[in-house]
Amino acid sequence: MSENNESVLAEPPVAGDETATLLGSLERQRATLAWKCAGLDAAGLGATVGASSITLGGLLKHLALVEDDYFSGRLFGREPEAPWDTVDWDADPDWEWRSAAEDTPEQLHALWQDAVARSRSLVATALADDGLDQLARRTWPDGRAPSLRRILIDMIEEYARHTGHADLIRESVDGLVGEDPPR
Repeated sequence: MSENNESVLAEPPVAGDETATLLGSLERQRATLAWKCAGLDAAGLGATVGASSITLGGLLKHLALVEDDYFSGRLFGREPEAPWDTVDWDADPDWEWRSAAEDTPEQLHALWQDAVARSRSLVATALADDGLDQLARRTWPDGRAPSLRRILIDMIEEYARHTGHADLIRESVDGLVGEDPPR
């Protein structure tokens, strides 16, 4: 990530192979979220729309958790690291959403950017090992192990859902609209 929160690759290739298309799609979603959350103070990152309690700060923290969970936890079977390792998820299942209000904008952006960097590294390792067919070490409750391909699709879906939330919230904060970050 660059200093202005733009992703290195903001668009999937027009005619790339499966791996490049999946990674490009995920990077586009990441870049759009970064753009929608960029340049805001704590009030901007804490703004809500309508009846929803979702904030841009909460989205950053939630997606940092999802990045770590999907790639470090599910794909590689690793135990959670800080800050996720000390949370009592049974007592506070929405901890990341709620606690984001206690974090500074700089902390939220750094948490998310660090999680994305770890994820990129882990995905590169998995692609070098078994490619998109690499199976997750942590299985689903029914015992099936999703492939890296499926995990990437699920992550793209997660970002796409939340980027829609970010669109509405950011527009309510300062009128910023658009589908893609400026190049």
